[in-house]
Amino acid sequence: MSGNEAIARGAWEAGVAFAAGYPGTPSTEVLENLAKYKEIHAQWSTNEKVAFDEGVGAALGGARTLVTMKHVGLNVAADPFMVVPYAGTNAGFVVLVADDPGMYSSQNEQDSRYFAKIAKVPLLEPGDAAEAREMIRAAFELSERFETPVMFRTTTRLAHTRGAVETAERQEAARKPFSRKASQYAIPVYARFRRPELEKKLEALREFAESFEGNFVEEGDPKIGVVTHGIPYQYVKEVAPQATVFKLGIIYPLPERRLKEFCARFDTVFVVEESEGFIQGEMAGFGILNVVGKERFTNIGELSADLVAAGLNGTSVPADLSEDVAILPRPPVLCAGCAHRGVFSTLKKLGVLVTGDIGCYTLGCLPPFDAMHTTFCMGASIGNATGFNKAGEDQVVAVIGDSTFLHAGLPSLVSAAYNKVPTTTILLDNGTTGMTGHQEHPGTGHDLKGSPSPAVEYETLIRSLGVQHVEVVDPWDLDATEKAIKSGLAHPGPAVIIARRHCQLLPEEKAKEHTSYTVVPEECVLCEECFETGCPALVWEDDYPHIRQWECVGCAMCARLCPADAIVLASEA
Repeated sequence: MSGNEAIARGAWEAGVAFAAGYPGTPSTEVLENLAKYKEIHAQWSTNEKVAFDEGVGAALGGARTLVTMKHVGLNVAADPFMVVPYAGTNAGFVVLVADDPGMYSSQNEQDSRYFAKIAKVPLLEPGDAAEAREMIRAAFELSERFETPVMFRTTTRLAHTRGAVETAERQEAARKPFSRKASQYAIPVYARFRRPELEKKLEALREFAESFEGNFVEEGDPKIGVVTHGIPYQYVKEVAPQATVFKLGIIYPLPERRLKEFCARFDTVFVVEESEGFIQGEMAGFGILNVVGKERFTNIGELSADLVAAGLNGTSVPADLSEDVAILPRPPVLCAGCAHRGVFSTLKKLGVLVTGDIGCYTLGCLPPFDAMHTTFCMGASIGNATGFNKAGEDQVVAVIGDSTFLHAGLPSLVSAAYNKVPTTTILLDNGTTGMTGHQEHPGTGHDLKGSPSPAVEYETLIRSLGVQHVEVVDPWDLDATEKAIKSGLAHPGPAVIIARRHCQLLPEEKAKEHTSYTVVPEECVLCEECFETGCPALVWEDDYPHIRQWECVGCAMCARLCPADAIVLASEA
C-alpha cells in the first residue's frame, strides 16, 4: 500500500465512522480511499475549517472521526485547531496534516509540528506505510484516553511511497453519548477555567510519551548516536545501519527522560529531522546540548539519503540546494483544450493587472501567457484585487477557480460587493477540482462517493451578494471572452465573468466526439503565432508546426491566431 492507502486502512480498522477534508496534495488519497469503505461516511467539505468543525461535531457526538488536509489547509483550520483542545473530545478525533518538504505541489514549505506545540496537542508521525497503518489506530486510542484531538503528521514521501502492510479486520467503536456540559464545551465563556485543565492534560501526555511504544531505540555502534523520526529514519538506516538510533513516533510532547538517558551515552548525538529543527529545539529546552542537527542537515527542501550521509560524515550542507542540470525539466503547461488558455490569452492581449489564485490556472503566470502577476494562497485573488484598486489601480482582474471560489473566495467577493469596489473577477468554472486530481465539490452536482447532490448555481449565488454585473462566457470563444472582460472592467461596481467549460480530462469530456485541426504546410508562413497558445498538441515536425491529432480536442485557438489561415479542420484538409 501507499502511505495514504495504509492510513485509510488503519482508520477503517480503528472504527472510524466519519471523515472529512478538502483535497490537497499530498493528503488527497486518504479521503478518496476512505470513501471506498461503506462503513465510513466520507465527504469533501467546502474548506479545511469547515471539515474541522464538522469533525469536531461528529467526535463530540460520539463517532470516531478523521479530518484530512495538507499543511496550508491547517492554516485555514488553525482557528478551531487552537481552541478545541481547551474542550477536548469525546470519541477519537484525529487531524491528519500532510507536509510537503521540497514544495512538490505547494506554494511554501511549512513545518506543521509547531502547530501541535502551540495548540498543546499530541503529535504522531509514522516512518513507513506499515507504521502509518498501526500508528493511526494508536492515534484514536490516544485521543480517547486523554480526551484530546491528536495531530497525525505525514509528508509527501511517506504519503506516496509504497510498502508491505499487514492488515486486520475492522473493530467497531461504540458510539459514546455526548454530555451537554456547557462548562466544558462553551469555550469563550469558560476558557479561563479550562486553561489549567489543558496544562494538566499536557503533563499527563508528557508522562505517556516516556512509555509510548512508537518511541524505541535500535542498538548499534556505541559510538554513533542518532535521534530521528518519520521518513528521515529510513535515510539514517540506509546510510548508517550500524548506528544506535532513537526513533521517535510521538514528536510532541517528547520523552524528556528517555532522551536525556540516550544522549548521555554519547559524546555527540546527531538529530536528523526534516524541515525545521523542531526536535533539536525541544531537546535544547531539556538541557540536552551535545547534539548536532541543523548545522549539518538543511532545513530547505526534502532530505535524502545522500544529504543525510553527508551530514553524518561531517559535511555542512549549503543553504542553496539548487544545482545546474544537464537536462532541463519539462515545463508545466495547461492541457490541450484547457478552457483557461482562452482566458489568459485574452488577459495578455488586454494587458491588465491580474491577481491569481491556487489551481491549474496558476500556470497563467508562465510563458507564453505571462498574464498573472500575483498568487499567494486559497481565495486571495479577489481580496488582492480590492487592495490594488484602493491603491489606485483601476484595471485589475482577479482570477479564481470554481472550487477555490467556494473554498475561500466568497468572503472576499462579499466584501467587494459590500464596499462597492469596482473589481472584475473571472470565475473559471471547469466543473471540477482539477489540480488535485478531479475531485467533486459543491458546484459539481456529485459528492465524494459519486451520488447526486445539489450543485451551486453561481449566477444566482453571486447576484444574491449584490453583484449586479454577472456574465457567462465560453472561454473557447475568444471574441466573446474579450468583450465580457472589457464590459466587466467598464462597470462602475464589482463585476463577475463566469468562464464556463468543463475540464477536458473529465471522463465525460474525454468520451465525447471531438473535431481536430491540422496545419496545411503549403499555407504555413512559419510565423509561429500558433505556439502562443502554449498548447502541448502543437509540436515542430519536419520543419513545420504539427498538431498531434490524438491530443487535439478542437478548441480552435491556434486556428484563430493563425494569420495565414493555414490551420483548418482535419476533416477539411
